[in-house]
Amino acid sequence: MFKRLFTLTLLLMSLAATSFAQSGSDPKALFNALGKADFKQTEELIGQLAATGDPRIVPALEAFAEGELYARKSDSAVFITKAAGTNVALIDPVTGAAAGEVPKAQLNKLKINNNLRRVIRSALGGLTLLSPDKAVRMAAADAVLKSPSAENLELVEAALAKETDAAVKVRMEEARAASVLISDRVIDQKKQAIDTIANLGGRDGISILMSVSSSIDPALKGDLDMAITKIENSLKLWEVAQNVWYGMSLGSVLLLAAIGLAITFGVMGIINMAHGEMVMLGAYSTFMVQELIRTHAPQLFDWSLAIALPVAFLVTAGVGLVIERGVIRFLYGRPLETLLATWGVSLILQQLVRSIFGPTNQEVGNPSWMSGAFALGGLQITWNRLWIVAFSLSIFIGLLIVMKRSAFGLQMRAVTQNRRMASSMGIRTPWVDAFTFALGSGIAGIAGVALSQIDNVSPNLGQSYIIDSFMVVVFGGVGNLWGTLVGALSLGILNKLLEPWTGAVLGKILVLVLIILFIQKRPRGLFALKGRAVEA
Repeated sequence: MFKRLFTLTLLLMSLAATSFAQSGSDPKALFNALGKADFKQTEELIGQLAATGDPRIVPALEAFAEGELYARKSDSAVFITKAAGTNVALIDPVTGAAAGEVPKAQLNKLKINNNLRRVIRSALGGLTLLSPDKAVRMAAADAVLKSPSAENLELVEAALAKETDAAVKVRMEEARAASVLISDRVIDQKKQAIDTIANLGGRDGISILMSVSSSIDPALKGDLDMAITKIENSLKLWEVAQNVWYGMSLGSVLLLAAIGLAITFGVMGIINMAHGEMVMLGAYSTFMVQELIRTHAPQLFDWSLAIALPVAFLVTAGVGLVIERGVIRFLYGRPLETLLATWGVSLILQQLVRSIFGPTNQEVGNPSWMSGAFALGGLQITWNRLWIVAFSLSIFIGLLIVMKRSAFGLQMRAVTQNRRMASSMGIRTPWVDAFTFALGSGIAGIAGVALSQIDNVSPNLGQSYIIDSFMVVVFGGVGNLWGTLVGALSLGILNKLLEPWTGAVLGKILVLVLIILFIQKRPRGLFALKGRAVEA
């Protein structure tokens, strides 16, 4: 009797296992099997569902991941559920057809954990690999790459064989390689997969290789370690390139802040401690323009910076002209008094802005064309930084044209090289001084427009750049625009290369020490002005 009972039990278990295994051809049967499966069996069933390649099951898998898949207690049939008043509406997981309403008490919620959610994400990626939409296929390949699964391997290979788009095909090959590494494929295929992931590179490549390092065949351990080392070395090179880019973007900011100072310092010999406040006024001009646009013409917001540029230039040039005519022209030849006077003006302007706008930061938005970022190899480049680099260079080129091709530029250069001779030739040097100071202040205001996109707009904005601006001018050569360009980019890149090793504060100190040592050898900077009066 006992022997018969034991034999019957084994037979029933065998039939159940056979039924469980054979349900793979029918998505509906696979879903119903989920109602009685444990976590391990559920993972296998999801793999079998993905292997069907049936795109109709995508909503049901998404509902499972969201905890909206239930099994009916009476027959263990599985449905997607939606709230319907006091009852629950049942939806067929394959066809999406309505299957009536029942009280929630008649249903059991299918249990899910984080591991199953990962498996579902991988399955969903595999199921959408055959979508007619290129973007969907790319997103699916990305999903499989980040959550590889041996169960999806055949589906990935089938999609890869049909793929015609080159970019999507490359990503599918990478996704296939990631899945091969955790499958039972032969060693040669896994070696090729390691090479493919090594060529993928980046943090994702290291993550994939590290995830299989503990379970990989010992014969592949050396190839795996070499691939990881190759990616790490590549990442180090990209990190240096990223720091160089950060340095160029910082240098472009310093160029904008220093270029107006280089003009006034070179022509007039004035140490203008209020130059940073011109930058700050330009940023607040941008804020005011955006506030007016938000209030009266929000559809023009993407044009706000283009509108703010002439506004900021005129405002700060006007303030600069008033400062020169009202204060500085009485202090020529007295550098200490000029320094103290302009420092006092800077404090007055800061307090004036605090009284009008308050001491807190003001919100200046980014237009849509300056938002976001894109990847260039291993570099992450933000659009606002890229536009500021381009803007800085365009301002530099425009100023060069003014200096070299206009009558005002010719008079400015004449006054810079020999003030007394220029005056004897009929050039009205006081007015050249006044308009030069206004031009330098106006360019500082334009710099404020750009800086408002990457820094906090506050009364202290200009103080962050005034010392660095003076270092750029002295290092590059007083009054020389090319020296200002080279000095700004050099100091920006040097700062960013030193920061990972020394920290931001110590890096700035080292840069200052290096400039002091450099000035000991070349007191006039990289590009010294020429002229008998200058050289005397």
